[in-house]
Amino acid sequence: MHNPGHRFQAQERFADGAQYIGGRLGKGTSERAHTVVDPATGDDVYTYQLAGRDDVDAAVAAAAAAFPEWSGRTPGERSDALHRFAAVLAEQADEFAWAESLQCGKPIKLTREFDVPGTIDNAAFFAGAARQLAGQSAGEYSADHTSYVRREPIGVVGSIAPWNYPLQMAAWKVLPAIAAGNTIVLKPAELTPLTSLMFAEAAAEAGIPDGVVNIITGAGPEAGEHLVGHPGVAMTSFTGSTGVGKRVAEIATATVKRLHLELGGKAPFVVFDDADLEAAIQGAVAGSLINTGQDCTAATRAYVQRPLYDAFIAGVADLMAGVRLGDPFDRATDLGPLVSYAQRDRVAAFVERARGYARVVTGGEIPGGDLSSGAFYRPTLIADAPQDSEIVQAEIFGPVLVVVPFDTDDEGLRLANDTPYGLAASAWTRDVFRAHRATREIKAGCVWVNDHIPIISEMPHGGFKASGFGKDMSVYSFEEYTQVKHVMFDNTAVARKDWHRTIFGDR
Repeated sequence: MHNPGHRFQAQERFADGAQYIGGRLGKGTSERAHTVVDPATGDDVYTYQLAGRDDVDAAVAAAAAAFPEWSGRTPGERSDALHRFAAVLAEQADEFAWAESLQCGKPIKLTREFDVPGTIDNAAFFAGAARQLAGQSAGEYSADHTSYVRREPIGVVGSIAPWNYPLQMAAWKVLPAIAAGNTIVLKPAELTPLTSLMFAEAAAEAGIPDGVVNIITGAGPEAGEHLVGHPGVAMTSFTGSTGVGKRVAEIATATVKRLHLELGGKAPFVVFDDADLEAAIQGAVAGSLINTGQDCTAATRAYVQRPLYDAFIAGVADLMAGVRLGDPFDRATDLGPLVSYAQRDRVAAFVERARGYARVVTGGEIPGGDLSSGAFYRPTLIADAPQDSEIVQAEIFGPVLVVVPFDTDDEGLRLANDTPYGLAASAWTRDVFRAHRATREIKAGCVWVNDHIPIISEMPHGGFKASGFGKDMSVYSFEEYTQVKHVMFDNTAVARKDWHRTIFGDR
């Protein structure tokens, strides 16, 4: 496969190591190496030493040392620093896009038009939101007292981010935390550390003090679990699978930490019989294939009312067949590889098992030829699967869409809610009453109407049920990254209060 000359040179850029602690890069102490692999070609990109427990301890200590000064800055001062941060990210946008495409296999048009601009916008949003950390205004809720509410930072945040959107997830973890006055230790996935390290360096270039943002790149069982359970960490934010999220919750509970979890998803895509069929077909293909399907909000279960079922399947299959797989750095490429060969093989195994109980309409294969050296998998449409089957119920995290028919509106909405997950969903209809009913009754943190996948910095992202709790983005994220303190002043200047009689009796 073609290798463009502008490839990001990770081994040179991060020759000092993949641990960013207190403003400096260093090598990990685990004595175990890991190699980042370009999933489009199989080429080695960057070999580094994984973090050990000592690195986690050092990063938490650096964050704790930086906390008093950073949390003591005014909201306006933190806002100014975040505005500079957004500007630095914008200046380095192309480099971020190249690095993200290289380590993840994302098409360059996706990183340039979605991942990087979204991250810059997040930084600009939180620069403004940093000035909006208000508590409740003062008031006399008791006749003799004035109360007010302070919103204060929590302390050191220990966050763990996944490999599917390394740059955006770094932003979603770091930005609200530091905007609120916290300091942070972020552990990116060991598969995809490059843009998280660049993000921390950009923060320093913007003038954010050393120790406010720290990056630990290590394996989950060693570095991740030690970070979550660390007594110096006051809060844990985790994005990843529901299974790992349960383990994170178990560890965090032992030290009574604040906990924020954004976990798996299996988003329903409900098409009513009055929907714009062409719009639904276009939306289903785009919504299921975004980031090669490695998106917890991706459209994965299409429920289509019976009159449109056959036409929907035919239209989706036709559109999927024209999606172009290829070199992520070629602007003509629509779909890149999965993040690793292991992930590709996992997706392929789901589809092979489904052949025993459902119909593979298109795709369902690992391509050969020029694509055989990468972790590619063809866009796949599966029909006629039972509702209780694995392909309908389990999170596949690949370019696979399953379509199930329904007859009545009641049935369609019941099926949409019939998985453990509740992160995102969409409803497709021209009827305003149907649309409002769907948005009320579908149990998910986000419900789109006649679209599927767009997100904006001003609106919250987070799930229901086994998809976790708490919100990323928006001012609602400050509910996760701040603690509320009630302050009450006596207004009487009287030594003996009326309520003291409950203690002193008649004296």
